[in-house]
Amino acid sequence: MAGVGARLLLPVMGRPALLLLALCTAGAQGLYFHIGETEKRCFIEEIPDETMVIGNYRTQMWDKQKEVFLPSTPGLGMHVEVKDPDSKVVLSRQYGSEGRFTFTSHTPGDHQICLHSNSTKMALFAGGKLYREERFRLTSESTNQRVLWWSIAQTVILILTGIWQMRHLKSFFEAKKLV
Repeated sequence: MAGVGARLLLPVMGRPALLLLALCTAGAQGLYFHIGETEKRCFIEEIPDETMVIGNYRTQMWDKQKEVFLPSTPGLGMHVEVKDPDSKVVLSRQYGSEGRFTFTSHTPGDHQICLHSNSTKMALFAGGKLYREERFRLTSESTNQRVLWWSIAQTVILILTGIWQMRHLKSFFEAKKLV
């Protein structure tokens, strides 16, 4: 699966709470999942009031050819949004490629925790193609630089050729005594 691998650990300080998708095992404190670059993954968790929730995450790119996770590309991060049972946004923030988010519930009930990579703004490059896009951008910049210097060289050659032609014509006309 191409995309972003994320490991979300949700230990809760204060009263214990279990993550909905923790496979109904008592004492589960973590969750490991994969999301594609354009996917948004949401979890619903029943959290008592005045409970502090801490989530640790890490984004990594999946290399299909080597079948390993690679370090995150620069600029790739995670957007976290948490809504309380009244659908009010408790937390909505952009984070880096690895980090921690915290929030405190002020209303008991089902809280919705949504995670998605910030590369959803670049849906054209979805599916693990950020490395390919970066390589293409570098190639394009290199080609653009070469075209610029080629244009400057052509302009200089044309100007020098024009100056040489004017001097040659001037000496020709002076030799024929037309000027």
